Amino acid sequence: MSLLELDDVKVHFPVKKGLFFDRTVGHVYAVDGVSLTIEAGQTYGLVGESGCGKTTLGRAVLRLNDITGGGVVFDGTDLAKLPSEEMRAFRRRLQMVFQDPLGSLNPRQNIESILSEGMAAHGIGKDQAERREKIKDILAKVGLPSNALSRYPHEFSGGQRQRIGIARALVLEPDVIICDEPVSALDVSVQAQVINLLEELQESLGLTYLVIAHDLAVVRHISDVIGVMYLGGLVEEAPSDALYAGPRHPYTKALMSAVPVPDPEVEDRRERILLHGDLPSPANPPAGCRFHTRCPWVQETKCATERPPLLDTGDGHKVACHFTAEIEAGTVKQTLATGIEAVTGTETVAAEAVEVSEGETEAETPVTEAPEKEPATVPAQADADAKKAEEKAGDATEKAEGSPKV
Repeated sequence: MSLLELDDVKVHFPVKKGLFFDRTVGHVYAVDGVSLTIEAGQTYGLVGESGCGKTTLGRAVLRLNDITGGGVVFDGTDLAKLPSEEMRAFRRRLQMVFQDPLGSLNPRQNIESILSEGMAAHGIGKDQAERREKIKDILAKVGLPSNALSRYPHEFSGGQRQRIGIARALVLEPDVIICDEPVSALDVSVQAQVINLLEELQESLGLTYLVIAHDLAVVRHISDVIGVMYLGGLVEEAPSDALYAGPRHPYTKALMSAVPVPDPEVEDRRERILLHGDLPSPANPPAGCRFHTRCPWVQETKCATERPPLLDTGDGHKVACHFTAEIEAGTVKQTLATGIEAVTGTETVAAEAVEVSEGETEAETPVTEAPEKEPATVPAQADADAKKAEEKAGDATEKAEGSPKV
């Protein structure tokens, strides 16, 4: 059995309205039906646009966000049904490295206090001296000196603070670590150091990772399996190499086309897929396939009415699309633009604009006298202005001539 299984997980946030009595007028469907499986010792990468629900899903696994529906089975136990006190004990085996290292560390506590706080809460170590020795050992593993114990978070660089966040997760000896954008705020050189550190710790301690990130290159380097999220749901899941070699969902194709290629000749030849429109609101997601409002191969007959399930298309490559095979075979007609015209509008919108402009021109053609009247009024106005100017000039002359006589 898998170490961590998510079965149709839903996280909906109520939208409240009212001055004195709050009433629920809707919901934000941040996570809406996500199912995935993570094996022991595996690294699962989760990618997608901002606002697609990646971080909310990671926090839901730890029950930091309440789960609206579905199950989170960890080592045979459904965490969604556990009472709060029992869930607190399970959090020792499930830890999280947060996106903002400085915001997740208490600025009023030194590093020893921050790292020993969780150990004391879970009963790790007989006394403070034993906990201090273990903290020194963990700091050495993440590349920090032992004299860092008495220092405060603001005294470290961004990369060092991220290492402290990793050390805080490691001191509790977890089985699974959820890394939420672990390197997004770091320089490229520091990113490589943190990624290599995570891989070394995984090999030495047998850790399992759920890595949430925007950087597709980072996810490819560190992940065994990658899941692509869009508007609260998974649209594609595959082994890392297979996904990058041949993405099958239209949204994944667009994401991969945005990754720059270091070869200028290949970069000039390859197609850049630009999606039409904006990301819909999670408070009012579209019916049917969530991606159909922006999909270049949308078929209104089915895409707008039926939500596609995540199905295996072979070799563990799962895709949530009604027309995966047809798109690969090229038998489905492209209905929305994918080039620069996708930004300015589709062919249909352009055709409608032409029809509207032609209709306005025809409606204005009978009015032929308006252009003839304008030239008559313009000279008249000009003559009046010239006359006023002459009168003012005459008055000024009279005053100038009369002044010496006074």
